[in-house]
Amino acid sequence: MTKKPFRLSPYQVQFLIVVGFISVGYALYVRYLAIEFSQVALACDAGLQTLMCKARSVSTVLFKNSVFGIVALVVATLNLMRPSIVLLTAGIIAAGLGIVLYNVVLSGLAIGLLILGFARPAPATA
Repeated sequence: MTKKPFRLSPYQVQFLIVVGFISVGYALYVRYLAIEFSQVALACDAGLQTLMCKARSVSTVLFKNSVFGIVALVVATLNLMRPSIVLLTAGIIAAGLGIVLYNVVLSGLAIGLLILGFARPAPATA
């Protein structure tokens, strides 16, 4: 019984590109317009209760505890052992958020493992 190698269809590649752009875009939005923008930071620290302040506080807690990088690394390791589109999507989301939101080392390692997940031996020719 031979295993079929993991290959993405063109629609899956397009889906992953869109998901990657959305996750990195949202991370850039949170980083530069909620975390590092001083007027928003001062307003949120003063007690403003808006959706942006909630996103700021949640993302701050998550990146201080390296959650984005750890999740990306775990999902990338699972994808390396058993590749699937679901794990690849979750890994891209977590790694994209981690790269932009200060978990660069773990997320970079996870991206390397996600790429390594495509390195499978070629089928034997007779």
